[in-house]
Amino acid sequence: QVQLVESGGGLVQAGGSLRLTCATSGSIFSISIDTMGWYRQAPGKQRDLVATITGGGSTNYADSVKGRFTISRDNAKNTMYLQMDSLKPEDTGVYYCRRQLFGTGRVYWGQGTQVTVSS
Repeated sequence: QVQLVESGGGLVQAGGSLRLTCATSGSIFSISIDTMGWYRQAPGKQRDLVATITGGGSTNYADSVKGRFTISRDNAKNTMYLQMDSLKPEDTGVYYCRRQLFGTGRVYWGQGTQVTVSS
């Protein structure tokens, strides 16, 4: 069973930085060929895309985080990261890690990590 565990969330002041980590396990395959992504859900709102990275290394970002957030991955460690700089109060929410398996297309989610940005 594929599992994803997020960490690195917390409380930070506006303008600060956080680095989120998503550690994956339970698959015989490396994440290197899968599409990985970060999503966030603010209170009372739907879960929205923050950033994705494909098996080929192509990245995509929500307009609201472009230039401030950086998604990356360490295939050898089966781990994905989200470096968040210049944080704003509107970045507050629960951040979820997502893995979509190459071939089957099956999607797995982590349990989420809370990020709170104070003004």
